[in-house]
Amino acid sequence: MSPRPAARPGAFRRVWTCLGTGPLVALLVALLVAMVVAACGPSVTTSPTGSSGASPSAAARTTRIPILIDVQDAVGPSRFLFSFADAQNNSIAAPDMSAKVAFFDIGKSATTPVATADGRFIWAIEGTKGLYAADVTFTEAGDWAADFTTTKAGLTETTRVMFQVAEKSSTPQVGAKAPVTRTPTLADVGGNVKALSTDTKPDPAFYMLSEDDAIKGHIPFVLVFATPAFCTSRQCGPTLDQVKAVAHETQKVSFINVEPYKLEYANDRLQPVLDANGQLQATDVTNAWGLLTEPWIFVVDRNGIVRASFAVVASPDELRAAISAVAT
Repeated sequence: MSPRPAARPGAFRRVWTCLGTGPLVALLVALLVAMVVAACGPSVTTSPTGSSGASPSAAARTTRIPILIDVQDAVGPSRFLFSFADAQNNSIAAPDMSAKVAFFDIGKSATTPVATADGRFIWAIEGTKGLYAADVTFTEAGDWAADFTTTKAGLTETTRVMFQVAEKSSTPQVGAKAPVTRTPTLADVGGNVKALSTDTKPDPAFYMLSEDDAIKGHIPFVLVFATPAFCTSRQCGPTLDQVKAVAHETQKVSFINVEPYKLEYANDRLQPVLDANGQLQATDVTNAWGLLTEPWIFVVDRNGIVRASFAVVASPDELRAAISAVAT
């Protein structure tokens, strides 16, 4: 059977990360993971081989189900994110499992790959949840396929999953001008950081400078969209913590954290402003940046050009390299 897309065309096809509600995505992670497993399970092509090269039983089936992460892929350079789950939806991505990806432009050939890439393992939550990143340039919009080849303990499996590439991403692409937006600062709330952030241990330095002032002042910056209290998974807090750890290593760029949902400060804490359907609402800043999910990290140079974009999480090495490139 031919493989099927992990999600319907035009929908959010990646599901592992913290997905919001309302305008960002009103679905539960567990439900979506189950949907992907259901979509991929009977339709993937799997070829497990042992270390001897001999195929196991003909009844062998996929034990490493690819989970596509993020929002969408678009024509141009892409940081393609994915993970793996077992048949019980348990995350099985780990440093001791290697992953390679071959990409196929189905409109041209389902058998000759356009590109291949090694997956770089990244701990999203240290020791608990991991994912892989692979760099690829998509040459045109339409139907694509990815063959995931994983190897662990001498056992190799190859599994194909189909997905779609969009003509254009909703978020600013690398090389594009950053939107100019007014982001909340401590000066707006009398220095009360709890009125700006749901982080349990907020770094005041992340709320000193508004994004539009950084652009006007030709100040390079790292912009983080993360809501530790209202993320529908546990990823926003760990991602923000990882950025804070790297921020302490440099004073050459500014760091700005933005809560992506409309919140109000009451009873000594931030609380959501829900819509008529009881859903979280995206802020004007979130909409200006075209975010359909969170967390997300952008690195912008002193000329206001987006130089790096990281959905979900950036490894310390990725973030350091991006900062170094704009700090000169």
